Amino acid sequence: MGDPRLLEVSTEVDVFDAAILEPLLTDMWDTMAAENGAGLAAPQIGVMQRVVIFGFHTNPRYADAPPIPQTVLINPVITALGDTQEEGWEGCLSVPGMRGMVPRYRDIHYRGFDQFGNEIEREVSGFHARVVQHECDHLDGVLYPQRIRDMRQFGFLDTLSETGVIELQPCDDDP
Repeated sequence: MGDPRLLEVSTEVDVFDAAILEPLLTDMWDTMAAENGAGLAAPQIGVMQRVVIFGFHTNPRYADAPPIPQTVLINPVITALGDTQEEGWEGCLSVPGMRGMVPRYRDIHYRGFDQFGNEIEREVSGFHARVVQHECDHLDGVLYPQRIRDMRQFGFLDTLSETGVIELQPCDDDP
């Protein structure tokens, strides 16, 4: 947080060439895995393109979360399915050591392309929808603290845990 690139709108990918995209995607998957993340956006590693990745079978930071299919999503478009929003704790690899209570649409439709130019289209809900919305926000220069409604529910993870505001999960720590 503080890097001005994280507040910029990313450019669309116009060439779907797996060989060109592969080094970026490898870097993104490696970065996400090293930090036990649920997703990552290209701007988080300094690449200002509309590319996100997300997904896991199991994840120690999200022990209660259902699996999310590993997905490369390029030039995503998200549409809320209804007005229902749910608040949930979020963290971010770009805002290490902090958490905040963020409202997100419970149900969304998203579409975009994989690295080969194949169309992806899904309707999802719950944690899967939250992860997609969080990562796609990065493509529009939005960090999760900008979405927090009550700043009393935002702070350093260890302090929130020590004061009982948030229950710390067994592996819910940032580097």
